Amino acid sequence: RRHTRFKCDWSSDVCSSDLARKVGDNDTLYGSVTNSDIADLLKQKGFDLDRRKILLPDAIRALGENMVPVKLHRDVTAQLKVIVVKE
Repeated sequence: RRHTRFKCDWSSDVCSSDLARKVGDNDTLYGSVTNSDIADLLKQKGFDLDRRKILLPDAIRALGENMVPVKLHRDVTAQLKVIVVKE
């Protein structure tokens, strides 16, 4: 089971979410966080969004904050702050 926390401030157009992952030595992630993982996280929180709308250039492979653009409409792109933390 993965720990998640989701917070959204629509006035600033930035949402944030914590995503807990297992890490090895030197705080290296086992695997990575992909746009599918982020889509699943959003679905758990009640947002049904196609993974292709999450514009993650490369998989996230380290702990910390990552700003991920999410295409909501042709002219609307929001920023999702994904914070990868130790499980």
